[in-house]
Amino acid sequence: MEDIPIGALCVALALLIGCSAFFSSSETGLMTLNRYRLRHRAKSGDKAAQRTSKLLERPDRLIGIILLGNNFVNILASSLSTVIAIHFLGETGILASTVAMTIVVLVFGEVAPKTLAALYPERIAYAASAVLAPLLKSFYPLVWLTNVIVNNLLRLFRVTIQTPNQHSLSAEELRTVVLEAGVMIPKRHQTMLLGILELEAITVDDIMVPRNELEGIDLEDEWDQIVARLNRSPYTRLVVYRDTIDRVVGFLHLRKVLNLMTQKPDFARADLEGLIREPYFIPEGTSLTRQLLNFQQLRRRLGLVVDEYGDVLGLVTLEDILEEIVGEFTTDPATLGKRNLVPRADGGYVVDGRTAIRNLNRALDWKLPTDGPRTLNGLIVEHLEAIPEPGVRLTLAGHPTEIVETAGNRVKTAVIWPGPEPESTEDAG
Repeated sequence: MEDIPIGALCVALALLIGCSAFFSSSETGLMTLNRYRLRHRAKSGDKAAQRTSKLLERPDRLIGIILLGNNFVNILASSLSTVIAIHFLGETGILASTVAMTIVVLVFGEVAPKTLAALYPERIAYAASAVLAPLLKSFYPLVWLTNVIVNNLLRLFRVTIQTPNQHSLSAEELRTVVLEAGVMIPKRHQTMLLGILELEAITVDDIMVPRNELEGIDLEDEWDQIVARLNRSPYTRLVVYRDTIDRVVGFLHLRKVLNLMTQKPDFARADLEGLIREPYFIPEGTSLTRQLLNFQQLRRRLGLVVDEYGDVLGLVTLEDILEEIVGEFTTDPATLGKRNLVPRADGGYVVDGRTAIRNLNRALDWKLPTDGPRTLNGLIVEHLEAIPEPGVRLTLAGHPTEIVETAGNRVKTAVIWPGPEPESTEDAG
């Protein structure tokens, strides 16, 4: 060392500090790299991404070569700085060198490069992989030996060494990724993706048309009544039964019926029964994910939800499930999800009591409870523990509500406000 000029030692020291910064930034950049974006770029043919992805397949080896290089240059830099300090300051240069190198390595070799790499991981990682890949090949025996020693040491503490496969996300983690995508995913597409993620948590019971609202054809009716109902029905597919909905015969495709009625003047009851397709039953509690697959596999578009006793609870269609993903089918985006909501001048909404709580929350971005009753009527009745009279007021999850109209044993319409009413409201609960 004494034969080497001080100027050369200073240049070598600066280069070693630069190498330390390289290894530190490489470690942070590679470890914080977005794995899903990396995988996408690698599959798209990006050579740098493919090289980086291959390095990350064995993170133990990658970290091994980075730390070997980093420690080597840091120790060598400390030695050179000590020689330089002794040359200028004598024996007191040892302490000065220790203090100076601690500050220099911390600032220029660790904090600054790692901060930069955390901000721009792709730029740093892809560039660093071009250097680290050949280094790993060149020093593979040393890296392998280091990993063997480390792995055996960890096994002494009952730590299992496994090479991670593909990173996977849970449904909740994927939901967070979608929500945090920002402008990368349009709001409309975010809603659809979240709808898909929520299908597993929603059952057919949550979206079915309840039994008391089903309309169909009773084969026990007079023929003139059946024909009249067919002509005025607003639905494409109808349930066909005898006497009661629990005695289901099947389903009718109204378009086929009307076409045959037009082509055949003597269209009769036997012709109608010949067009009936056998019924399809869905057990209550079936998730929408499962039912969507069932509809696809069986080439069906609707089915009747039944309980454990075989009694009909309601009807679910393929369109109902799709609406959970894309929202209600309507030609007017301004009314999307708000067909049963009539806004008032005071900020409240007149709501049909049969409106599903989930639809209400989705349309107005509210958080009414969904772990109990499924409709606004059910929520009100559960809250009051009685069938209310018109004019009764209550508060549902912070939303003032007033009963407007009741019909028999249910709330037909109610007014619900996003927040406190213009006039004071008392909680009837």
